[in-house]
Amino acid sequence: MLLKDKQIFIVEDNPPNRVVFQMALVRHGATVEFERSGYHTIYHLKQLPRIDLIILDLMLADSISGFEVFAEIRALPAHRKTPILAVSAMDAATAIPRAKLMGFSGFIPKPINMNTFAQQLVRVMDGGTIWDVGQQVNSY
Repeated sequence: MLLKDKQIFIVEDNPPNRVVFQMALVRHGATVEFERSGYHTIYHLKQLPRIDLIILDLMLADSISGFEVFAEIRALPAHRKTPILAVSAMDAATAIPRAKLMGFSGFIPKPINMNTFAQQLVRVMDGGTIWDVGQQVNSY
């Protein structure tokens, strides 16, 4: 189980996407917590004892972007170094340069590839990055 004992926090406002994420992660042993609202993310994170990875949608329905939520998370001492991965339907050509500049650990486009998703998350939690543009993957 690739994600055994890993605690993953996901900020995603779309219920079908949350179901897909949960299926992909739980089958590999992860424990998953969700927040659908960017505005409630910080409160929810503060309630959790440990998080190994944060998955952040960049386009949230409540008028706050994932980029804004990223900045709020990084302001928390407990999460200054927690890997944060953007998983979004936003155009990669637009999202990746901004995500790199801000300090994200990577970008994966939606829809996720269920066959490679867990391995991509392990790479990020092990200190690597992944910049997946859909057809071509650049890893640094």
